[in-house]
Amino acid sequence: MGYVEDLRKLVGHRPLILMGTVVVIVDGSGRVLLQQRKFPEGVWGLPGGLMELGESTENVGRREVLEETGLIVGSMHLINVYSGKDYFIRAQNGDEFYSVTAAYWSNDYSGKLHCDPEESMDLKFFNLSDLPNKMIGSHVEVIEDYKKKFK
Repeated sequence: MGYVEDLRKLVGHRPLILMGTVVVIVDGSGRVLLQQRKFPEGVWGLPGGLMELGESTENVGRREVLEETGLIVGSMHLINVYSGKDYFIRAQNGDEFYSVTAAYWSNDYSGKLHCDPEESMDLKFFNLSDLPNKMIGSHVEVIEDYKKKFK
């Protein structure tokens, strides 16, 4: 059982503040890796997830990318940290939380791309000018910030 699940046993659906990380993985052609998620179904987003006790934001990013894509991430570069009232989320099961998200980018990765069937429907690299319409809004913001700061 993970940290968030343990907290939920204590507080139910009440709002929490949860820390997580997403990673913009860029290939040699400048395309970004997106994950088509099972929840919310069919929506595309960046690989990433929530922090467990004792992890750094960098460790979260590396662990989540490995779990969700099969890729091993090397060096990462901070894009920004996103937080505040605009990052309130009500999950399908009624859980409420305010996310604090550290976003990184990396073009330093190895391994073979592999889709985790528990969380993902598909993985695909997209041109920055041709992203899918059905994306997690905050992940679109992260990609836009990446483009402004590092492209």
